[in-house]
Amino acid sequence: MPLLELESVRRFYKQKHTMFSRGTHGQVRAVDGVDFTVDQGETVGLVGESGCGKSTLARIICGLEAPSEGTVRWNGADVGAMSAADRKSLLHREVQMVFQDPHASLDPRRSVGQSIAEGVTTHRLLPASKVDARVGELLTQVGLNPEHAHRYPHEFSGGQLQRIGIARALAVEPKLLVCDEPVSALDISVRAQVLNLLNRLKRELGLSIVFIAHDLDVVQHMSDRIVTMYLGKVVEQGDCDDVYAATAHPYTRALLSAIPRKLAPDERLERVVLEGDPPSPIDPPPGCPFHTRCYAAVERCATDVPALRSVPGGQPAHHASCHLAEQITRSRVGMVSTLPSPLSLSERNQ
Repeated sequence: MPLLELESVRRFYKQKHTMFSRGTHGQVRAVDGVDFTVDQGETVGLVGESGCGKSTLARIICGLEAPSEGTVRWNGADVGAMSAADRKSLLHREVQMVFQDPHASLDPRRSVGQSIAEGVTTHRLLPASKVDARVGELLTQVGLNPEHAHRYPHEFSGGQLQRIGIARALAVEPKLLVCDEPVSALDISVRAQVLNLLNRLKRELGLSIVFIAHDLDVVQHMSDRIVTMYLGKVVEQGDCDDVYAATAHPYTRALLSAIPRKLAPDERLERVVLEGDPPSPIDPPPGCPFHTRCYAAVERCATDVPALRSVPGGQPAHHASCHLAEQITRSRVGMVSTLPSPLSLSERNQ
């Protein structure tokens, strides 16, 4: 049984009317029919460009937002059917979030020790006499000194603040960490330190992690499984090695081709530059949501919505929502001559 399971989850936002949008109606489809699981001790990498719904999905997992439709299960129990007290106890203790900006995620008026101790005292996990010792243990666990508990956030570097954010998340002994771009605001020199810290804590504490990032090299280093989102939908998922070695969706291939690689020229993925902008989540296109930018789209892609299904000839856990998944897997990026006749960008936009 998965630790966390999302079934057909949707999150829509009503469009706000302004003097520039009078007469327009609709909903922003931030998350549109996502099935998502996390197993005990697993790290799932969630990737996609800005606006694809990653952060909205993270907020749903953490209970900061309720889904408009669909079911969220924790250890098989329906979170939506729980009482408010049980739901609060579950989501505030067993699921914790590490935020993108470590400066903004900490209260500048509180000392580091007070911020870390807040969860312990709120949930009454320890007697008051033992809280300070627990704060010191947590700081040591993330590679800082216990004496740092008396300092304030402005006295630390960005990498140190992110370690403090991780210590605060660990204070309530969660089972799942949701890391929303945890290293994107850090210098290159300290990213590896924070990533290695997360991997070590995962092994030592048996944590499960949902790791959201734009950098697919980082995702490959961190993740057991990868999930690619586009326009609120999951378009590909599978074991990390399978997805990287035999990518079955053209969008994931375009993302992978953008990674700088120090490989021999014959092993380098040919660069794919996506044309046009992502469609509006208020008015998504018919058929495959990616067909307006896809280098391999055919006529069928503009009318038929592809189901998320097993990739032919691939591993059972490798799924992609593409009519041409088998051909995409066998072809090299950019060599569309091996694929069915692609539509031109102007034809796809008509």
